[in-house]
Amino acid sequence: MADDETEYAAPVDFVIIEFPAGEQNFSGEVIEQLVALVDSGTIRLIDGMVLVKDADGDVEASELSDLDELGPLARIAADLADFLAADDVAHLAAAMDPGSVAGVLVYENVWAAPFSAAARRAGGRLIADGRIHSQDIADALEADAALQEQGA
Repeated sequence: MADDETEYAAPVDFVIIEFPAGEQNFSGEVIEQLVALVDSGTIRLIDGMVLVKDADGDVEASELSDLDELGPLARIAADLADFLAADDVAHLAAAMDPGSVAGVLVYENVWAAPFSAAARRAGGRLIADGRIHSQDIADALEADAALQEQGA
């Protein structure tokens, strides 16, 4: 990697979002929001897959670039790398319920690159990181609202 590429390297994350059987409501909004994140320069999509787990637990994995009808995501999907290996897919699919569909995204947090570069220039190094998942936050907010209703 060239010095300028190393200088502005950003953290890479992945997410797997499961859509349980009977609760799948694909309207295109998810794709619109993903494209908006890419177009704004907030993230760079590195890889994307769709996993389908049947009732018997068998999983079919498809790269985004191999899918039809991607709409505005098609131009982004054409440039994706096959970043995830078969072992990665098997590990991710193990968390899925039978009958569900999941989207897997591997993305670079482009927004963090300037901050990361500045921290490295100042002699800093990452020694730990973590994440509070959005579902955990939503669940906590719902629980707090329920407690407030009970106390009202």
